[in-house]
Amino acid sequence: MKLLVVAVGQRMPDWAQTAWDDYAKRFPPELKLELRAVKTEPRGSKTLDTLYAAERERIEAAIAKGMRIVALDERGTALTTKALATRLQNWQLEGDDVALVIGGPDGLDPAFKAAAHERIRLSDLTLPHAMARVLLVEQLYRAWSVNAGHPYHRE
Repeated sequence: MKLLVVAVGQRMPDWAQTAWDDYAKRFPPELKLELRAVKTEPRGSKTLDTLYAAERERIEAAIAKGMRIVALDERGTALTTKALATRLQNWQLEGDDVALVIGGPDGLDPAFKAAAHERIRLSDLTLPHAMARVLLVEQLYRAWSVNAGHPYHRE
């Protein structure tokens, strides 16, 4: 199974890249993790709809046909770690490759979110973009560890 994280925004601070790399290398070979950063549309005097459309086009180009799309959205379903572990297990059992999508400064295009297979949220708090990437990769690793019976997660 492949987990693809598509994130709008290209440059992460060094601390965030280091954290991402640390968690990414922990994933087992049967659960491939990949990050694809897509360019943020320059803000300037463009309308929000124009920004959404440009970023949506880049996001869709980064996702292979047939992937399950999970949009990260502040109004998405709140999950516990155990619930995310169950979701991950179900995706694996169904043989789905999954694209988890993190939007840019203005979030994701509403039509893109509506068309996604699922919408989840990482927190009730507003998170900086780099922190969202790190939190997501850590929680995906934690979900895998729950399913694998690995002692990383304690409850």
